[in-house]
Amino acid sequence: MKTTTIDCLRPRKGAALLLVLWLTAALSAIAFTLANSVRGEIERSSTDADGLKAYYLAEGAIDRLLVYIESGPAFVAPDGKPLFERGRTHVLMLKSPTGLVRAEYIPENSKLSVNFSPPGELRRLLVALGTDPARAQAIVAGIVDWREGTPGGSFSELDQFYMSLAPSFRARHASLEEIEELLLVRGVTPDLFYGSYTRDAEGRLIPHNGLRDCLSVYGSLGALDVNSVAPEVMVAVGVAPETVAAIVALRKVQPIRDMAQLAAFSNGGPGMARLGMTSGDIVTLRATAQLWLSNGQLSDVHRTVSAMVKLLGPEWDPPFHIMRWYDNPSTLQ
Repeated sequence: MKTTTIDCLRPRKGAALLLVLWLTAALSAIAFTLANSVRGEIERSSTDADGLKAYYLAEGAIDRLLVYIESGPAFVAPDGKPLFERGRTHVLMLKSPTGLVRAEYIPENSKLSVNFSPPGELRRLLVALGTDPARAQAIVAGIVDWREGTPGGSFSELDQFYMSLAPSFRARHASLEEIEELLLVRGVTPDLFYGSYTRDAEGRLIPHNGLRDCLSVYGSLGALDVNSVAPEVMVAVGVAPETVAAIVALRKVQPIRDMAQLAAFSNGGPGMARLGMTSGDIVTLRATAQLWLSNGQLSDVHRTVSAMVKLLGPEWDPPFHIMRWYDNPSTLQ
């Protein structure tokens, strides 16, 4: 039986067809990967652009708060009330065509003193922030070790731990000069320092306070501003949790203008004596911005800026001095 030329060509045609199919599949995979990469880069560029817009929106809100502070009651709401009252206004929701900003006015004396608060108070604060009691005790020991001297400048046990790290360092063994030093203390994580976020049943982000919201190098050993003191700080100084919840609910309706409004909570624990109507000269202005989406919802992209400001007398122009400026002080990006 003779083999024809056509029969000889059939295997070659089959191999060529298989090769074409493999090349087509390979090119399709490359095209798919390239398309995914391009789409990812476009989305990342879009997120970066939105983040930059949100950053400038937040920065503008800080400038706006400074104008309110300088101008006093000159700016009024549609109801005729001042938009900002020092010592009474602590949160402003500032809307614009591009986004929404939560602007906060936080007196530093509404926080506890990181350098002088007793260990028991610090431990109760950490537990109120959700820290395990054993871990809270270890962190308090670290804070006390950091802020207190050692005999003859000797190394402490924690110094030995810090020296084993890369890069290595020693504890200051003196008063903290900046609250961010807490990030160096053993056991203090960024989430514990800055606070964290969780989502509710509807997917909305719920912020949770961190140490920076509760402790300050300018913090108070006496009266704490009742309108801005963090709930966890109230618990730490001995206010009963149910009383803390009631005070927070009361000041959400409107600022507390007279301590007589808290008469019903006189049995709310020994910490009630620490609450007062006080606003010091050093405050933190913090603004967190989100952009509007095309569907009218807020973007998940947040940008936060804050400024620590010393308020000066009316004889100064301007009547404030910016001590520190923070870009994106929150861990949520």
